Amino acid sequence: MKVTRRAASLGGLGLLAASAITPAKAFDEPFVDPFEGEGDFWLAVEAYIYGYALVTMEMTRRVVTNVEKPVGSKGPMGHMIKLREYPDASFTDVTAPNADTLYTTAFIDVGKEPWVFSFPDMKDRYFLFPMLDGWTTVFQVPGKRTTGGDAQTYAITGPGWEGTLPEGVTEYKSATSLVWILGRIYCTGTPEDYKAVHALQDECKLVPLSAYGKDWTPPPGKVDPSIDMKTAVRDQVNRMDAVEYFTLLSELLKTNPPTSADAPMVEKMARIGIVPGKDFDKSKLDAHFIKRIPEIAFGRIMLHFKFSDGDVKNINGWGFTTRTGIYGTEYLQRALVTAIGLGANRPQDAVYPTSLKMSDGLFSRSYDGSNNYVITFPKGQTPPVRGFWSITMYNEKYFFVENPINRYSISARQDLKPNPDGSIDIYIQNKTPGADKESNWLPAPAGKFVLMMRLYWPDDSPPSILDGSWIIPAVKKV
Repeated sequence: MKVTRRAASLGGLGLLAASAITPAKAFDEPFVDPFEGEGDFWLAVEAYIYGYALVTMEMTRRVVTNVEKPVGSKGPMGHMIKLREYPDASFTDVTAPNADTLYTTAFIDVGKEPWVFSFPDMKDRYFLFPMLDGWTTVFQVPGKRTTGGDAQTYAITGPGWEGTLPEGVTEYKSATSLVWILGRIYCTGTPEDYKAVHALQDECKLVPLSAYGKDWTPPPGKVDPSIDMKTAVRDQVNRMDAVEYFTLLSELLKTNPPTSADAPMVEKMARIGIVPGKDFDKSKLDAHFIKRIPEIAFGRIMLHFKFSDGDVKNINGWGFTTRTGIYGTEYLQRALVTAIGLGANRPQDAVYPTSLKMSDGLFSRSYDGSNNYVITFPKGQTPPVRGFWSITMYNEKYFFVENPINRYSISARQDLKPNPDGSIDIYIQNKTPGADKESNWLPAPAGKFVLMMRLYWPDDSPPSILDGSWIIPAVKKV
């Protein structure tokens, strides 16, 4: 990954334009690089982007696990967190949450010993249990697509662990001590299906290897009152200055080591005081950079969404990437996915087309609830998947939107009504389109909003979003 001065600076301008100056003023005036010739500044920007996923994962872990016992979307380390119903508009723990599956999740530390995770026979129900390491790499994905629906048991081992596992237990090795099991089980949302999925969730088990086969109860968690439980994690990360950020990153590198492929980045980071296994040496960072590094770096991350050198395709106003879950040295791509969709799956499991604006000829206009919109799927051309598809409504910060029917996503489970020609219209608007069309209504806020489509287990043969043979219809203003 190469972060150019021009690109990073424009990213910072993007943030300023959103809050302080108009875009026209920003680009009418000549741009002056305030850090021209300061190589260490741009190196620090690269380091910030490199560490963004790991820092965000840790801050997410702190918020999610800072409770005495599992409640709602939170639970202590080593406890299974079982969401019993879809999140609502008050949920801000993770950006771009899912309203199609019930999450069954856990944060674990496999640095001291492995943890054993098992789940029951899921029969024909769609599910997956992606396992993310501290860098957000999806290193394993047991589930309907990959391992079938039978009952299974896995031991998740940490870096450097060697030993013997019980018979019938398959090893999954994590490159880091921090692991997030981010399970999803499909649910229609009816009382009957909630009950069925709850029974499956209750049969999912998680124990340390030393307790496997024994009667074991996870200990209660310890609550740290200093942890901010109200501010969204992304905002907590973004408001850190460079010293706070790099101090935390250096601490995390002690138990979540870089990969061998990260060696060139590790060598460069040493110049600004970041050395894996050691505390951050802030004396090597120019004090003048402390506030500007996060601003410029995060601007560069978000700029990648628009100018991504092919990482993000734009079809009819829908931007999406098939480069999620496994990133290698694509640090900018990893940071972007972390910022707008932490916990994203591998593309074979899910693709997330996102639409920020409506394409209108030569122009693009942000979606706004003062207008009505429609997306039409021609007959037989709904998203081609072997799992399920949906369209989710978010506000401009990628969180759910309150609405009178408590509907945050729309999919085939709403019993969509087709038109006489077999096509299907999805009505995207603030007010109800009428009782006869409400089954096809995705409620919008009064102001700006963002749309995200989910294609779980997309078809790998045409028509398919993976090879571009299925084309997403454009959202049109009514």
